[in-house]
Amino acid sequence: MERDRFTSDTFGRVLKTPGKFGYDAFIPTHLPRALELDAATVATLSEADRAIGRLAGAGRLLPNPQVLVNAYVTREAVASSRIEGTQATISDVFQAATEGEPRGDVREVTNYIKAMALGLARLANLPLSKRLVEEIHAQLLDDVRGAERSPGEIRRSQNWIGSPDNRPETAVFVPPPAEEMKEGLSDWERFLHEDLTMPPLVRCALMHYQFETLHPFLDGNGRLGRLLIIFFLIEGGHLPEPLLYVSSYFEEHKNEYYDRLQAVRERGEIQEWLRFFLTGISIQAQDAVVRAEALTDLRENYRQRLHGNRSRAHEIIDLVLVNPFVSTAGVAARLGITNAGATNLLRRLESLGMLTPIARLPGRSNRWVASEVYSAITGPQSIQG
Repeated sequence: MERDRFTSDTFGRVLKTPGKFGYDAFIPTHLPRALELDAATVATLSEADRAIGRLAGAGRLLPNPQVLVNAYVTREAVASSRIEGTQATISDVFQAATEGEPRGDVREVTNYIKAMALGLARLANLPLSKRLVEEIHAQLLDDVRGAERSPGEIRRSQNWIGSPDNRPETAVFVPPPAEEMKEGLSDWERFLHEDLTMPPLVRCALMHYQFETLHPFLDGNGRLGRLLIIFFLIEGGHLPEPLLYVSSYFEEHKNEYYDRLQAVRERGEIQEWLRFFLTGISIQAQDAVVRAEALTDLRENYRQRLHGNRSRAHEIIDLVLVNPFVSTAGVAARLGITNAGATNLLRRLESLGMLTPIARLPGRSNRWVASEVYSAITGPQSIQG
């Protein structure tokens, strides 16, 4: 780590670890309990607050928000995992769910989805805390690459980021050693629950920055830190459901995302980090509202097109909003009917233009995709068989 790059001690300082083979590591200061915002940051915060408010309002007005949650969480899981190097697409994850056999990168994404569900369920009786973070981390790294790196356990050894030869001396960033990290993590936990006048979205941005700086686990810190953004907003009552997928913005601006975090450590550029974070919140919240409206309109359109149809085809509409890929076997299992009955319903929806058949995998049941739903979730992109 290049000590000379760290020209500000506002948010931490570089210290050499003791011993013959000591190396430089960054020791962050405690999180500020008050922060003066410049005019540009205040303006960005105002827009982000409005966008989150609109998304929260849209979520509360949706007739069945749970129907849309899976699509939104899948978008977040794919984008967050891709930041860390996975190659799985939204299509891959949706299709794997119809087959029930996630592997490789898809398994990492599905673990993220499971970690989201676990965290939301636990928030009902456990505050956002070190204990909850450990539980979520264990789920996140369950039986995937990096699983040998102590899932669910706060690290007891040093880690580092961006080293070409896997040494702290050549790393872009070396988080605090284990003891200093644990002390910082205790302060991070106190920061979450102290009664502060700081704007919630600013607090959220600082919470995420500090977690990534502490890097309390040997692996999975980035994905976990981005999950915490959603948990923070839901626990604080700022979102009714996990309808925000801010990782899509971070993935699109991946280099700037990392650079802004590092610039706080090196040069104390907190206003720039806050504006980047708040801009991402604003853009993704607005995008989520537009997609929610499109999906709600599609749901109503499909129901109208099935008006008067007394079959159970209308039950499939909500299934394709959860996952636009469906199979004969999957529908049969969900509706408790025979494969032949499921095929008849699916072909009925195909005849009405709601479903499109896709290539059948060897030894598997027939599959369809609700292309309009898929496009509303992801934006135009190719659908692989």
